This record gives sequence, structure tokens and C-alpha cells, in this order.
Amino acid sequence: MVGVLKRELALSKQANRICAVLFSVIFIALGAFVRLPLPFTPVPITLQTFFVLLSAGLLGRRLSVITQSSYMLLGALGLPIFAGAASGLGYFISPTAGYLFGFIPAAIIAALYLRRAGDNPRLILQVFCLSSIIILSAGSIWLKVSLRIPLSQALVIGFAPFIIGDFLKATAATWVYLKLKARFGNIL
Repeated sequence: MVGVLKRELALSKQANRICAVLFSVIFIALGAFVRLPLPFTPVPITLQTFFVLLSAGLLGRRLSVITQSSYMLLGALGLPIFAGAASGLGYFISPTAGYLFGFIPAAIIAALYLRRAGDNPRLILQVFCLSSIIILSAGSIWLKVSLRIPLSQALVIGFAPFIIGDFLKATAATWVYLKLKARFGNIL
């Protein structure tokens, strides 16, 4: 059975990479639809960051950057794949756009440092937490700029409420990454 699965799933490396990017974009978009609005901030809780972290780990730097860029391009072109089924170029000046801007640097950092982390769950979790901090920082800075509020207030509404949730997402991403890492290494 394993031989059959390997033969059936082992397309060309290029086809595997295209499929991996495509499915990663789809999962990030689906993560945007898992949305929990908070009454004190314009920023909802979503599952996007979980899939950004996972794609960075499983796809590596180049493919993950292609994934994040493709996601933003599709949303900019009008596909309703951002949080709240939003889309269009106007989204990139909305208060929550900064989090999207953080996806690419977070993915780059995660992919680079995960290569050094090996199979050490503690190091992998630290890398994913650092990447989450990058996303939250980019989002908070953009909140400050777009809403014209002090940085301290932007951190209170755009960073602090998400620390625990992002830690939980980073923990889940660590577990899933460790389970899938070897398989993705074989097919990409």
C-alpha cells in the first residue's frame, strides 16, 4: 500500500511545489474565515498565522514567500480571502493590513531559523513564537499609523490581546510541523 501511495503522490517536484503553494494559500484563506471579533479592537482573532507558520516551516523560505505573496495578490485582485471576506487594494490601507505585511518577513525568519532548529521542539516553538511576534509587531505599527494613535495604545489593542492565542497557534504549528516535516522533505 505504501508503495502505491508513494507512486501515486510522487509527481514531479515542480508539480508538488505548485500544489503545496496552492494548498497553503487556500489554508491561509480558510484561516481568515475562522474569525473571532473582539469588541475593543478592530483586529479579529483568526487562524491565518497558524497556516503562515506552518507554510514557512514545511515549504521553506522561497516557496513560503511565494505563498504569502500569492495570498496577498489574490486578495488585492478582488478574491474575498482576507479576514471578514474582505478583498481589494483598499484592504491594504485598512487598520489590519499590517498583519498581512508581517506575513512575509515572519515566513522568511521562520524558514531560515527552522533549518537550524532541527527536530528540537523547544527551538521550533521559539522560532514560531518569534515569527508570531514579527506579525504582531507589524500589525501594531500599522495600527499606530493608520489609526493615528500612540504606539502604546496600538500595542494594547493590536499586540497584547493576541499573545496567548498566538502562543497556542505556535505550539500547534510546532506539533503539526514535526509530524509532517519528513514527508514534505521527501516530496518537495
